[in-house]
Amino acid sequence: MASCKLYSALLAVAVVLTVGPASRPVSAAAHLHFYMHDVLTGSAPTAVQVLNGPRGHFGDTIVIDDVLTESASRSSSMVGRAQGHYIWASTGNPELLVTMNVVLTSGPYAGSSVTVVGRDDIGASVRELSVVGGTGQFRMARGYVLWKTVSLDHPNAVLELDVYVM
Repeated sequence: MASCKLYSALLAVAVVLTVGPASRPVSAAAHLHFYMHDVLTGSAPTAVQVLNGPRGHFGDTIVIDDVLTESASRSSSMVGRAQGHYIWASTGNPELLVTMNVVLTSGPYAGSSVTVVGRDDIGASVRELSVVGGTGQFRMARGYVLWKTVSLDHPNAVLELDVYVM
């Protein structure tokens, strides 16, 4: 019985040490600003509709590997990719459920990513989504994304993203 209590105590100490400083988040507070190019048409689309909803757009599912650039121009420097999907999640208004990883490929955060999940009410001028995690310098990140539509050439769009990571 005594050896069982000693084992339990040692296990508890090991758990505390494991959850201690070595595994604390290494998130860096940051404000990231870039543009996302959601292209569903043309010779090199970065988004593809993989599911058609049963009525209207409700249930439509689009998978993305969108380019992120420094400015609204597609020819500006690429800073990363937005990889994930969005689903038309409303039977009425055009509202999407967005789930994506913002993967940074250049700049001081290259190799890191931020995970974004949230509701995109397309009709609103500015939408807010949640940062629910990340990798690299943004491990265990929390924060939010403010995004707005810069241009819309249906179904293609350019979105401006302001990502605030804490």
